[in-house]
Amino acid sequence: DLSATGWSWVPVSGSHARTFLVAVCAGTLNGLSVTGDAQHQYQTLYKMYNNCEIVMGNLEIVLIDHKQNLSFLQTIREVTGYVLIAMNVFTYLPLGNLRVIRGTQLYEDKHALFVLLNYHTNGSYALRQVGFNQLTEILAGGVDIERNEQLCHVDTIEWRDIIRDPLIDPVVQQNGRKCAPCHESCDGHCWGPNPEDCQKLTKTICAPQCNGRCFGRNPSECCHDECAGGCTGPRQTECFACRHFNDSGACVPLCPQPLIYNKLTFQLEPNPDTKYQYGGICVASCPHNFVVDQSSCVRACPKDKMEVEKNGLKMCEPCPGLCPKACEGTGTGNKYQTVDSSNIDTFVNCTKILGNLDFLITGLNGDPWHNISALDPEKLNVFRTVREITGYLNIQSWPKHMYNFSVFSNLVTIGGRSLYNRGFSLLIMKNLNVTSLGLCSLREISAGKVYITENRQLCYLHTVNWGALSRRRADLEIKDNKPQGKCVQEGKVCDPLCSSDGCWGPGPDQCISCGNYSREGTCVATCSFYQGVTREYARGGECYQCHPECERIEGNVTCNGSGADACVRCARYKDGPHCVDSCPEGILGEQGPIYKYPDAHRECRPCHENCTGLKRPSCASLGPHPQGLSCPPQTPPGIGGGSEAASPGRRHPISMFISLGSNPSGGEFHRGAGCWGRSQGCNRACVPLALQHMLAIGSLDHAYIVRLLGICPGTQLQLVTQLLPLGSLLDYVRKNRDAIGPQLLLNWCVQVAKGMYYLEEHRMVHRNLAARNILLKSPNQVQVADFGIADLLYPDDKKYFYNEIKTPIKWMALESIHFGKYTHQSDVWSYGVTLWEMMTFGAEPYAGIRLAEVPDLLEKGERLMQPQICTIDVYMVMVKCWMIDENVRPTFKELANEFTRMARDPPRYLVIKVSACDKELEDMETLELEEELGPFNTASSLFASRQRVDYARVRDGRLPLGLYPPPNILALLRGG
Repeated sequence: DLSATGWSWVPVSGSHARTFLVAVCAGTLNGLSVTGDAQHQYQTLYKMYNNCEIVMGNLEIVLIDHKQNLSFLQTIREVTGYVLIAMNVFTYLPLGNLRVIRGTQLYEDKHALFVLLNYHTNGSYALRQVGFNQLTEILAGGVDIERNEQLCHVDTIEWRDIIRDPLIDPVVQQNGRKCAPCHESCDGHCWGPNPEDCQKLTKTICAPQCNGRCFGRNPSECCHDECAGGCTGPRQTECFACRHFNDSGACVPLCPQPLIYNKLTFQLEPNPDTKYQYGGICVASCPHNFVVDQSSCVRACPKDKMEVEKNGLKMCEPCPGLCPKACEGTGTGNKYQTVDSSNIDTFVNCTKILGNLDFLITGLNGDPWHNISALDPEKLNVFRTVREITGYLNIQSWPKHMYNFSVFSNLVTIGGRSLYNRGFSLLIMKNLNVTSLGLCSLREISAGKVYITENRQLCYLHTVNWGALSRRRADLEIKDNKPQGKCVQEGKVCDPLCSSDGCWGPGPDQCISCGNYSREGTCVATCSFYQGVTREYARGGECYQCHPECERIEGNVTCNGSGADACVRCARYKDGPHCVDSCPEGILGEQGPIYKYPDAHRECRPCHENCTGLKRPSCASLGPHPQGLSCPPQTPPGIGGGSEAASPGRRHPISMFISLGSNPSGGEFHRGAGCWGRSQGCNRACVPLALQHMLAIGSLDHAYIVRLLGICPGTQLQLVTQLLPLGSLLDYVRKNRDAIGPQLLLNWCVQVAKGMYYLEEHRMVHRNLAARNILLKSPNQVQVADFGIADLLYPDDKKYFYNEIKTPIKWMALESIHFGKYTHQSDVWSYGVTLWEMMTFGAEPYAGIRLAEVPDLLEKGERLMQPQICTIDVYMVMVKCWMIDENVRPTFKELANEFTRMARDPPRYLVIKVSACDKELEDMETLELEEELGPFNTASSLFASRQRVDYARVRDGRLPLGLYPPPNILALLRGG
């Protein structure tokens, strides 16, 4: 049974359309802490690693005596974590096929290979030789081999050839002294005295032209860059092992991604050949007790995501609001070894335990040596919220007055991703007062063994169908509990309403499954189909309440589903298929508010569109026709949809004009009075929006775009929009710079990019994007405004040429300045300047430079200097927006996704010391965009460094004050 030790076969496609299985097994994280005698240690080691090829985790071989046969370890080819060999007394370690130690986890945070104290104190038995004959690569971490009194030849190894990091020095000391020399063919480097024990060099012998490993000394005998540990030829299919991932026998930097770009549709589409990263392998599906996070198989989701199941696949998705709380567990490798009074409060409101839960006597009774008091048993109720434990549950001590483990009554899954001692995922022993388990919600033990013993009063466990809880045959050790016959004699049997699957304790709420129906976790004989105040329907054997708007029908069913559309009859009114308490009255629809009235059959019918919204009895008595009711002026076509624009019979609080003829660099707004018909206040006829492009502008509706409500013509065409009293972003950042933190700034960056991407989707070129033309709906939400000089790009038009004397030169792209050419990519240039305004809290770009000088400065490669608060990551986004070649600039879709990524970790990208920042980070949510716009290739992010490069002007590749940018930045500026 492979599941008992977390052991599985992973299908891997090879060449020539062959598929073969790779045996992957779970490692351990026990360190030098072991339980049981040497025989148990050996049995556990054998069961975990017999026929194993890849250890997903750490290989820990501790306290094995000289009598055991360890030849089963020869199949291991790779260890993803570290290798620990300590306190053993066998002579030879047969890891002859181990090629790569990845070091994704390090022993004591620094060692990938740790070999220590492998000898008996009387000197009779000791480790003399490690058979690492094929070991050629340690990808991360160092080596520490010391105090092994009889271990030979490890000091002859050229460790620089094995350890990838050239800055790490191996520690090899105080080992065997009386050792035979290496064979003459080994050139002084060997694992043992025989010719087959020579060390295989694959790095230090390579020609200078090779970047990594090689299979010979000639320049033409270099391994592929993706190879690890060496190769047999230059191709990526000829590697001994892979630096990153093995995809169908080829070493690749990434597995086939979930989304691929379709050149015909110009969209990212699902990849039918997608694979997931599982350790160093690309697999078509993750092991059943792992979850999918984007393109990786992981043991647990990140903190900003939650685990969901779709089409039988467990995956991580961003939380729609607050995430279910995941908490670190206890045990080896964690901060705490047991649940006790010092850590019990950390489990409040936890729904998922990342790791294990251990209940030991030192936790419950206290630990005087560590100044830990006894645990208050009532506090154990914090575990009632726990639904999943990803590792194991180990209960070896329990309060005397508690007769079951009902504090875990909501526990559904024990994952077994890490196992206790000999592979246990559920261990309950020596709890003398416990009479029943009380785990009434437990439905799955994904991996590992069940060990329940020496609980003298424990009954009911013999009724449990343990095989139904495990994906594979249950591996049970249940013994020395209360005899089953005695339990039956005492009446400790399952409730009659339980099914044959058994129960966790007495009563209908402890059934594993019900013989008839279940209501909220308690078995019942039947649901309330035909009688009772609350009526129900059944689905999958579970009773659910009908919708409250369903009419109770005596002697018959009331509903056949949960929704208001599943009622047999409605208690009040029916609107389409749905039962409702009243007909819609002023509910906002796509074309404005909706009003309906009930007819003689209590079905909701729409009022005439010209009804004013008077009291509904008027509309109901007169029917769908207006018949004498007053009707409002008709809304101009193309403008309806906003609540201010279309609410019948209501005065419109429209109070803002944006003058198209005003100075574009001023962005001045004036309060005024809007109108839909002729009005002396407006003193001009309102436009019916006959022009198609005006209709298109009026139809724009997005969270980050200011809504257009009307247009008034005249010598200066004016737009009527909703009032945003907080004003422009430029004024806001100037007045409130001491209260603005990195989260808020990055959220604004995302919002503006999303708004501009929306304009791009609707073929709108803004042509005047600047901080002065971004308004605040609230401090947390900005909207792009001022479409006074925006125009529509039709499908056949790629560019729009614009001629106007008064233009915002300092915000414009070079092609717009020289040729009057405006595109979405010229808007990207303006977006970069807008970012600069935000990050400098409203500074004037190119201050002190005359407008006529700006084009020449830009052509010479000079750009706005790096803002003080920006790291190089953010500044390089600005630089890419200012590239000469418009095709090299990022798109708004890419910009939105890039700033979304940054907004998840604001202090990493913006350095601001503001007293209000801490509160802001708690109160605001990071914006998410991947699902809307598709993933952004974060691997192409400009830089991961947080260094700052302060420079304002670049001339001939030189910086003032003697500073030089990195070569990649300099290349960008020369190219742009």
